[in-house]
Amino acid sequence: MRTLPLLTLAAAASLLAGCASPSDASADGLTVVAAVYPLQFVAQAVGGEHVNVDTAVPPGVEPHELELSPAAVRALGAADLVLRIDGFQAAVDDAVATTGARSLDVASVVALHAGEHEHDDHDAHGEPADGHGHNHGDLDPHFWLDPRLLADFAFALADELTALDPDHADAFAANAQRLASELTALHESFAAGLASCERRQIVTGHAALGYLAEAYDLEQLGITGLDPESEPSPARMREIVALVEDSGATTVFAEAASASSVVEAVAADTGVAIAVLSPLETVGDGEDYLSVMRRNLDALRDGLGCD
Repeated sequence: MRTLPLLTLAAAASLLAGCASPSDASADGLTVVAAVYPLQFVAQAVGGEHVNVDTAVPPGVEPHELELSPAAVRALGAADLVLRIDGFQAAVDDAVATTGARSLDVASVVALHAGEHEHDDHDAHGEPADGHGHNHGDLDPHFWLDPRLLADFAFALADELTALDPDHADAFAANAQRLASELTALHESFAAGLASCERRQIVTGHAALGYLAEAYDLEQLGITGLDPESEPSPARMREIVALVEDSGATTVFAEAASASSVVEAVAADTGVAIAVLSPLETVGDGEDYLSVMRRNLDALRDGLGCD
């Protein structure tokens, strides 16, 4: 897998030069580093004009594997607050531990679920299929696919920002409430849009949709487990093909328009269509969390035959 620094050297230098300490936050704004896009989205919405938000991973870049340059580690340590998911990006966790940076760990706010791994005992290379070598650990980090859980994180972040910059407590609280209202409306759209469907099983290449499936009474069938880089064994592929045929599924969902080879193989063997369903670890230019989630809803309704 391609590995990238948490921040470019230019971005790291900018952070080091310009980040504010809690004592001068009112003048320059707090500096927050978000380790994955959905946390960045929340930080920008809740912090508003009083917070400068830097993202750990540029849009369109795979966030799971990161290497931190020394400058990036120093930049992270100089931030007022780091938003992270413990176990999701080991390099970020290590940098926080090394620098002593203040951080808000999603796991302290949201009860994360156990991740789904490869069902077979070994992957295609004969290694144990238990997620080893991937930074997800045993927990599924994709909590943001349930908008209600993202709202919970927004309120926790407002509290954390208030502790750092009490002068803007009212703004943080109002912003969090505004975002929570948008997320509640999004949740209601999903609940209504997925209430009556011909099928309730989501066949997906990467088993990252557990929170979404649980929130809307769907069943996730992952070709691979939580690790998007794992390869299913031949036995697992035969099992998946049989399950897809038995389920009556008409669609298999891929993370991006360029579907993985295993998704293409399952689609070819079963004669089903391929549609895009984003796990929202990153977004493209001109997109945000809300727009991509709405597109996900449209894809689900089409793929599952919803009224």
